[in-house]
Amino acid sequence: MSTTPVTVEENEHTSGEEHFIRVIVADTQAIFRAGLRKIFAVEDDIRVIGQAETLSQTMAAAKKFSGDILIFEAALAENPVEAVSELLRQSPALRLVVLTAEANEELTLELFRRGAHGIVSREIEPELLLDCIRKVSSGEPWLDARGIHWVMEAFRTQGTRPTGSRSKVQLTPKEGLIVSCVTQGMKNKEIATRVGTTEQVVKNYLRKVYDKLGVADRLELALYCLQNRIVDTTSQAASVHQPTNGSAHPALTVESPEPEKVS
Repeated sequence: MSTTPVTVEENEHTSGEEHFIRVIVADTQAIFRAGLRKIFAVEDDIRVIGQAETLSQTMAAAKKFSGDILIFEAALAENPVEAVSELLRQSPALRLVVLTAEANEELTLELFRRGAHGIVSREIEPELLLDCIRKVSSGEPWLDARGIHWVMEAFRTQGTRPTGSRSKVQLTPKEGLIVSCVTQGMKNKEIATRVGTTEQVVKNYLRKVYDKLGVADRLELALYCLQNRIVDTTSQAASVHQPTNGSAHPALTVESPEPEKVS
């Protein structure tokens, strides 16, 4: 077994205004990785730029490659929740789609709380996976119908607990504007342009808002705003989109660099 991630050369068609979703595939099974590469190879907007078969390789690939999305098999780590946290600490711009062997409510909720952008079964249909990759790349979390139910129920349960002074929390005008942008599905770069500041300042404001409202991430923030009518635009915050192929597994739409070789 190799000790460094297997690399895949990026397609040379990168001129002009074309943009490719750069994907790193981390999975224990070589045949599964090969299958994903074949699926993505026929798509005009997705390129596999690297792959890994162990957790250490995955950490190295996430650090060395300028990927947009990491497809991460949960079985790569003894504690996948902690692994997701560490990967996002190391590569905060990377979006994680976690592959699970079977549906698991506790794991799904914990992965989302720790920042996973999508959670899918290894049995997912290729068309749905492609839809997932594109939506996650555009800033939208992805869950199947059962996962959405789990998240909504967890939030409703949280909402029935005593909140103390939380209901009296007031946001500053700028915090309110940023939260409004989040509930409209805007990414940090777009919010920074709207507000007239930098992405880092937006991130700082969001951390303060999370602390004020007692939420952990963009998903919980949008759901909290929807339930408590924090901003006027929250009606757009948590819509469920049906995949284009008509499957019964919808995606939850909530808003929450050149590759290098690893030798």
